[in-house]
Amino acid sequence: MANQPNAVEWTPEAEAKLKEIPFFVRPAARKKIEKFAQEAGQKLITAEVYQQAKQQFGQ
Repeated sequence: MANQPNAVEWTPEAEAKLKEIPFFVRPAARKKIEKFAQEAGQKLITAEVYQQAKQQFGQ
């Protein structure tokens, strides 16, 4: 994933928060959060970026 030009990286803290999401919706949530981060110009998804994305999606 790191070799993709638009790829974003996840911190361990953000990955841990992602694991709190039920497994059956996790892939869709990951994509939405990554898209949110890319649109915000973020290359690294931190726990803070994760929370911002969650708020954006009304979660």
